[in-house]
Amino acid sequence: MDYMYNWSVDEKQFKKVDPTGYKIWRLEQMINYGLGKDKLNERAVRKYWKKLYMDAPTRAYLSFLLWPPKLKQS
Repeated sequence: MDYMYNWSVDEKQFKKVDPTGYKIWRLEQMINYGLGKDKLNERAVRKYWKKLYMDAPTRAYLSFLLWPPKLKQS
């Protein structure tokens, strides 16, 4: 599997200066460009859901996984 590396960001400095911004950025990178060997942290995705940038189909799919529709009982 290919990995996406963002060479234009100093991750150590970013994490030090803006830890919350770094977490959001890292989640966006993983969602939009691939996870590599890492796994998404469900709690973090739920926590930052409204701040995460992703395309509409990805957002719909993740929303379905995180908050599945409830089945109506007769």
